Amino acid sequence: MFAAAKLGADEATTRRAQHTASDGEGSASDSERAPRTLRDQPAKSDQPTRPSGGKKRKSDKDEKQTAEEPKKDKEPDEIQQRTALAAKKYQRGGPTSKTTKVRSKRAQASLDHAKRRREEAAEEAARSEMLLTQDAGFLEAEGLERTYKFTQAQLAENLDLASAGKIFDLKLADFGPYSLRYSDNGRHLLLGGKRGHLASIDWRSGRLGCELHVRETVRDVTWLHNQSLFAAAQKKYVYIYDHTGAEVHCLQKHVEPTALGFLPFHFLLASTGMTGQVVFQDVTEGAVVGSHRPGLGPSHVLKVNPYNAVVHVGHGNGTVSLWSPKQGKPLARMLCHRGPIQAMAIDRSGTYMATSGLDGRVKVWDIRNFKPLHDYKTKQPAQALDISQRGLLAAGWGPHVSVWKDALSTQVDKPYMTQLLPGVSTSALQFVPYDDVLGVGHSQGLSSLVIPGSGEPNFDAYVANPYQTTKQRQESEVKSLLDKLAPDTIALDPTFIARLDPRSQAQKLRESAVAERERYAQDKEEGKYLDSSVRNKTKGRNSTAKRYLRKTQANVTDLKRLQAMERVEQEEKKRQQASDLPAEHKGALSMFYKDQR
Repeated sequence: MFAAAKLGADEATTRRAQHTASDGEGSASDSERAPRTLRDQPAKSDQPTRPSGGKKRKSDKDEKQTAEEPKKDKEPDEIQQRTALAAKKYQRGGPTSKTTKVRSKRAQASLDHAKRRREEAAEEAARSEMLLTQDAGFLEAEGLERTYKFTQAQLAENLDLASAGKIFDLKLADFGPYSLRYSDNGRHLLLGGKRGHLASIDWRSGRLGCELHVRETVRDVTWLHNQSLFAAAQKKYVYIYDHTGAEVHCLQKHVEPTALGFLPFHFLLASTGMTGQVVFQDVTEGAVVGSHRPGLGPSHVLKVNPYNAVVHVGHGNGTVSLWSPKQGKPLARMLCHRGPIQAMAIDRSGTYMATSGLDGRVKVWDIRNFKPLHDYKTKQPAQALDISQRGLLAAGWGPHVSVWKDALSTQVDKPYMTQLLPGVSTSALQFVPYDDVLGVGHSQGLSSLVIPGSGEPNFDAYVANPYQTTKQRQESEVKSLLDKLAPDTIALDPTFIARLDPRSQAQKLRESAVAERERYAQDKEEGKYLDSSVRNKTKGRNSTAKRYLRKTQANVTDLKRLQAMERVEQEEKKRQQASDLPAEHKGALSMFYKDQR
């Protein structure tokens, strides 16, 4: 009953509201409608007039707002403009063929879905930039000061305690010179002394992972897919160790290696050595997927292009060759220096390459068109090169370390920072990912330098997480194994996989047949295909006497040669006599006719 009474009260209220609205324009009470003062009372010209028909007329202000509404919709928002501009940076994949030529609806739907996913991923990545709070800062000088005059001791006095603790030296004079390699997330450091010392360190916390002495020469070291495994190029073969220092594998296909490189998306270990051979081996299956011999002597420089996974190898004649595991010949060959290649570095976009040679030059190359861009000179040949995530170029020559800012895009006159390491000779350089630190390996151990603005300030935890836990490392390892790429996908242009050939099989066969006929007609015009009547006959060319004459030297005359020459003359006379016989004596039984002359 209470619900029915409430419903009746609501109906009555609704009727009163409708009745009040039908009586006039305003629904407020008399006290609210009455002006309190004369100043509040509107003028007659301002009072709205009721149009004929009882409908309310729109004011000029409402009409103006209505006219401006479509204009506002057409104008894109500022945030949308920034997002669309930033999304171009995250576009993936090359130009694809028109999907309208695809006959299969299922294939067309798959292409449309992949295109939408790429666009959505680029837009989400662009929107996430707004959440990146960190920004890269560089060292700036005031007045007559120069940034390359600042030393690490002066920086340590003006840095916070955490940053100042990144400037340190490891004195390891007994087993140097050292080669070094940082992990992808920049947390772990791998050291390899030439006299057999191997060590892995969590350099941020100062915790030692493993340390061992192999008692033979170690020329290079590298991490594999994560910090749980690493490889060492020792005197005769390549050895793989785990995070505890236990030997896991001995790769005997890599003979006398001098340089190592790892392809993380293909799980391939590449090496070159004293034999000059470039070897690619799958570390998951153990199979050698490629082995090439450039034929240019021993090689000591090998780098992996992070953009297309092509391996760059430096040779003793000043050339750099580009290799893929499934291509028997180099993809490209560049003449970079007049002397042997000493060091090489490739930026993370795969656009620029820096090389150094014994001619004392450091050159920057554009890999897209294989042309030189800039040239820098050092007082001694640079033994180590590296390019940071923000585009800083570092070179180690003798006891000096020089860092150039914006050296890839423009020609720089003066370096950004310099550092002198007295009494040592640099052998390796590498910037720490996602940190403003440069690691220098030299004859006395390791030196860590702070280079402001060298590292990427914001990291992607799905790509490289410096704070990765054991569980996250295991999950990422399984995911990377599931997403492993085949060696056939390595090429200069990695976007060729996404391209689709819209031609049918019959159309391809017709076009190939037409091209074959055109090529045959062109070769026939050039005289490559001659009729049997026109072709010169060479009867008796492979007789015993002529073979002997071809083998002997033309300027030596002995008894055997004279006898062979006489036999050749007799054969020629017999051949001429056979050709002079009358027509009736020429036939299948011509050999039985006697010579009537």
